[in-house]
Amino acid sequence: MLKILILCTGNSCRSQMAQGYLQSFSRLLEVHSAGTFPAESVNPRAVEVMKEDGIDISTNYTKSVDTYLEKEWDYVITVCDDANETCPIFTGKVKHRIHMGFEDPAKAIGSDDVVYRKFRKVRNEIKEKFLAFYNAYLKDEK
Repeated sequence: MLKILILCTGNSCRSQMAQGYLQSFSRLLEVHSAGTFPAESVNPRAVEVMKEDGIDISTNYTKSVDTYLEKEWDYVITVCDDANETCPIFTGKVKHRIHMGFEDPAKAIGSDDVVYRKFRKVRNEIKEKFLAFYNAYLKDEK
């Protein structure tokens, strides 16, 4: 079983969505997400737009990267530039470190319609990139 950690700053949107998608691609993957400065909770809009695509992240909660520093990982993937720049040194073994940057939909401003469009756009980008990653690197490696 491959162990994957997805990092973001707040662990409230992008990393949660990426975790949801990777877990939906294969139950043989052990996927966790965390934040360098975790928010209080998962963003409700992230939960809602993932539900629209059939992925339930409503029971997820935010976690600190500190929880995972000593563990061994096949992949540590950062999904925001801040987390990539402030990612701590892992004392555990990390086979592959990857960065896939996405805009932060939580920073979108405007009407509900405008904000939800941004969340859906980022969700779709995450799904597309993580499916390509899964097919290229994980599908046959489990």
